[in-house]
Amino acid sequence: MDPQGEAPKKNNTEHLVADRREGIGVCGWILVSLSFLLVLITFPISIWACIKVIREYERAVVFRLGRVLSKKAKGPGLILILPCTDTFVKVDLRTVTCNIPPQEILTKDAVTTQVDGVLYYRIHSAISAVANITDVHSATFLLAQSTLRKVLGTQSLAQLLSGREEIAHSVKVVAAEGEMNASKTLKQASIVLSESPAGLQLRYLQTLTTLAAENNSTIVFPLPINMLESLGQKNKKG
Repeated sequence: MDPQGEAPKKNNTEHLVADRREGIGVCGWILVSLSFLLVLITFPISIWACIKVIREYERAVVFRLGRVLSKKAKGPGLILILPCTDTFVKVDLRTVTCNIPPQEILTKDAVTTQVDGVLYYRIHSAISAVANITDVHSATFLLAQSTLRKVLGTQSLAQLLSGREEIAHSVKVVAAEGEMNASKTLKQASIVLSESPAGLQLRYLQTLTTLAAENNSTIVFPLPINMLESLGQKNKKG
């Protein structure tokens, strides 16, 4: 995941990390002190449980009492993890390669063709990859797949055959922009559907049409949404 710039990347990381002036509170410091005291009492046996080895291509995002411990991921080398209060997540910084399966697209000149691709990406910010998204690998793959269809749909067949490097650059730029705007788009779509009951029902009918076209063995019993809402209200009153 290539960053758009150092400033946005820095702001996102700082937003994730708790303000160091607030700290973890009095109770938090008591728990950390007790955990550190436990390490000293059980030394040197405890050292085997507290010392973790982080490889050269890995980084560790350490959480202390649920908070990110520092603005920078730990590693490589040896890191100290306190028992009971600290947890950590390893992040692989190596380049990941995955195949985008063939998919049908309609080109600008109305030609239906099948295209596939190979996706290369790597994680630059371990903290953002862990704290900002549930599954960074799945999200990146789905974003690249949808972006490929979007970009190729604006090209003619001749452009697809001759301009592979330009298309790859366009996919990279659009994917980076989509990553920033995806959450805003989903929020706007939810607001529109919530304010328009008719639009929500049309979306419901469109979903039924898709199911009927793709899964002919599936039996769908459509029910009006108003009926479901009335049943829910009756259950609450009962």
